[in-house]
Amino acid sequence: MAGITRRRFIRNSLAGATFALGPRVAWSASGPAHGIAMHGAPLYPAGFSNYASVNPEAPQGGRIVQAAVGTFDSLNPFIVRGTPPPFIRWNIVESLMARSPDEPFTLYGLIARSVETDDARSYVAFELDPAARFSDGRPVRPEDVLFSFELLKTKGRPNLRTYYGKVAKAALHGERGVRFDFAVEDRELPLILALMPILAEHATNAASFEETSFTAPLGSGPYVVAQVKPGETVILSRAPDYWGRSLAPNRGNYNFDSLRYDFYRDVNSQFEAFKRGLADIRFETDPGRWKTGYDIPAVRDGRIVLEEVATGQPKPYSALIFNMRRDIFKDVRVRAAFVELFDFEWSNHNLYFGVYKRNGSFYDDSELSARGRPADERERELLARFPDAVLPAVMDGRWQPPVSDGSGRDRESLKRALDLFDAAGWQVEKGALTSRATGKPFVAELLVGTKDQERLALAYQRMLKRAGITLDIRPVDAVQFENRKQTYDYDMVPYIWDQSLSPGNEQSFYFGSAAADTPGTRNFMGLKSPAADAMIEALLQARGRPDFVSAVRALDRVLISAQFSVPLFYTPGQWVARWRKVARPAKVSLSGTLAESWWQVS
Repeated sequence: MAGITRRRFIRNSLAGATFALGPRVAWSASGPAHGIAMHGAPLYPAGFSNYASVNPEAPQGGRIVQAAVGTFDSLNPFIVRGTPPPFIRWNIVESLMARSPDEPFTLYGLIARSVETDDARSYVAFELDPAARFSDGRPVRPEDVLFSFELLKTKGRPNLRTYYGKVAKAALHGERGVRFDFAVEDRELPLILALMPILAEHATNAASFEETSFTAPLGSGPYVVAQVKPGETVILSRAPDYWGRSLAPNRGNYNFDSLRYDFYRDVNSQFEAFKRGLADIRFETDPGRWKTGYDIPAVRDGRIVLEEVATGQPKPYSALIFNMRRDIFKDVRVRAAFVELFDFEWSNHNLYFGVYKRNGSFYDDSELSARGRPADERERELLARFPDAVLPAVMDGRWQPPVSDGSGRDRESLKRALDLFDAAGWQVEKGALTSRATGKPFVAELLVGTKDQERLALAYQRMLKRAGITLDIRPVDAVQFENRKQTYDYDMVPYIWDQSLSPGNEQSFYFGSAAADTPGTRNFMGLKSPAADAMIEALLQARGRPDFVSAVRALDRVLISAQFSVPLFYTPGQWVARWRKVARPAKVSLSGTLAESWWQVS
C-alpha cells in the first residue's frame, strides 16, 4: 500500500543493493499476533529485537538539519486544506502498528501490541499496549482510537474517508481493545486500519479540525514541535519520557534529540545552504549538479561524503500529466501525439548528462512492471472483459516509449505525431496546429513549480512548436502550485507517483474513477476507466503473491494504454551527499536509507 506508507522527508528510489531480508516465520490468521503481512507471513518473529536495517547500538543525541524547497502553511497533514510539511505524520503522530522497512507490506505492534483477524479478513481487532502514552503523559485509550476513526472518516483527507468508509462497525473490544468489522471484501483493510493515525480526543477540537493551524496535532510519537517559524522553519525535539523507546520497531531509530527542517525558496538556495553546512544531508536529483556542482573543498577533503544508496522498490513514475477533463486532451490520439513529440534522447543527453533511464511502466524496474513482459494467462483472464482497454503491443510486451534519433529534430517522430493529430481533426495551417471543427489553434498551458521543471518545460515547448503547438509555461510559487494541482486547475502538470512493492487501496486514490471528480486526490489526469477499477479490485482481493503480481501488471497495462501522460525519466541510482557529522546504517532496507535511522557522529 503506497498511499499510506511512511512519508519520509528524505526519499529514496533505487535498486541494486543487497537488502536486509531473511527466512519468514510461520503465521496463523486466528488469534492475536505480533504482526501482519499483506501476503504470506511476517519476516520477524514475535519478540524480535530490531529491524535488520538499523544500528541498534546507534548513539543517541545531537541534532540533524534537513532542507526542503517550498513552504508550509499548516502542521495538520490529515486534512485537505493547507500545505503541511511531510515529517509531522510519523515523528509526532503514531499509528496502531508500524510498517517494516525490510518487507513489501508488513506491520508490527506499536500502540497496539497485538492484531487479530480471520482468514477472510472480514474484521480486525487490536489490543492496545497499556504503556502507550500521548506526549502530554496521558494514556492512549481505545476511546481515542474510535475518536480518531470517526474524525478522519468524516473530516480527513479523501483517501482516509474512502478507506474508513468501508468499515461497517467500530466498537470497543475487551478491556483495552477495539474491533472493526468490514462492509466490503478488502484484504488490505486490516493493515489500513492498523496504520490509522491516533489522535488524542482530549486535545483535539473536532469542530475546527478542518482548519489549517500551526499547532500540530497531539500524538504519541518520539518528537514534539519545539519551534515554528511559519513557512520557513520547524524544529522538533525529543518527546520527554517517550513511551515506545524500547519497542522493536523503534530500536535503532529516532536517535537525534532535535530535528530541524528549513525551507528554501528554490533548489539553488537549498544547495548553497548545504554547501555552507546549514543542512546535514542532501539527496540530489539534478544530474548536472551531481556531475559538476560538488567539486568543492568540503568534498575534496572528505568533510562531505558522496555515495549512492539503493532500494528494492519500484522506480517512481515521473511524467507530464494531461488533464483529460479539458477538451483539448480528451482524444487519446492527441495525447499519443504529444508523447511522440517529446524527445527523451535529446533531453537526456543535453540536459541531464545522459544519466537518466526512461519511464514507461508505473512500476518500473520491479516484478510488478508489465513493460517488456507478455501478459500471462491470469492477466488475460482479468482483462478479457475489457478488450479495448489495452493496446496489443502493451498486451504482448512489445510496447516501449517512443525512441528518437536524439537530434531534437527527428522527422519520423514528427510525422507520426502529425498523422495522429490529423486523425483527431487537427491540421497545420500557416504554421499553427488548427482544429478543423472550430478553426482555433492548439494552445495548452503547462504549470510548473520549480526551476528544474521550468527548464524541461522550455525544452518541450520547442519540441511542440515543430508541430505548430503553442505551449504556454506558467511558473507559480509552491503554494499556488499545490493549490492548483489539488483542484485540477491546469492543462498539464508535472508529477511523480511513488509506488511500493505492495500497491493497494491507494491505487483507487491515484487511478480510480471515483477519485477523478474528488478534489485532493492524485488522479490528476481525471482517468475514468472501468478496466482500471476492475484491476484495482482484483489486486485488493488477491490472496497469494502470484495472483497479486498478475493483477498489478494488468493494471499497469491499462494505465500505459490510456496514454494520459508523457513518461519522463528516473535515475538508476540515488545520489546522497552528507556531512561526516552524521552517519547511516551500513545495511540498506528494502525502502532504502531512512532519516530516522541515522545518528550523529561524536
